[in-house]
Formats: sequence, C-alpha cells, structure tokens
Amino acid sequence: MKPKSQPMRTCVGCGEPKVKRELIRVALSPDGNISIDRTGKAPGRGAYLCESMSCFEQAYKAKLLERSLKHSVSKEIYEALQRDLQEHE
Repeated sequence: MKPKSQPMRTCVGCGEPKVKRELIRVALSPDGNISIDRTGKAPGRGAYLCESMSCFEQAYKAKLLERSLKHSVSKEIYEALQRDLQEHE
C-alpha cells in the first residue's frame, strides 16, 4: 500500500516547504479578522510560519505576513505570535 502523502506548506519567513502540521497558521477570516489558528482548519486565507523566532523576526521585519494575507496585520497579532513562540521554545 502506498503511504499517504502529507500536505506541504511554505513558511513565509524562511521560504522552506514543510509539513503542514509543523507550521503555525495565521488565518484571515472572510469577515476580516486575523487570528492564530493552531488547528489549521479555520475558514479563510492562511499564511504559515515555522515555530522559530528567526522566521517570525524575518516575517515581521519584511511584513511578509501582510503580503501573504493581502491584509494589514495588527501589532497585537504579532505580539500574540511572539508570546506563543516563546512559550513553545
């Protein structure tokens, strides 16, 4: 039997493709709210980040999340992502 393929997504920070479960999804809902989606199943457009501070810092400095989501990202979302990553490390 052929092994099941894992969905791959690209990190907006480093640009490396990784397995979807290894990344953090930031979701832009259809009504315009941005949230951190740990389940990966929230409706709307998504951008993915590695669980490393270097990828987060790179995405923050270059505004890569905003470019990927095609929407402005508030400072509160960046702060929540930073706290989440610091707890995870």
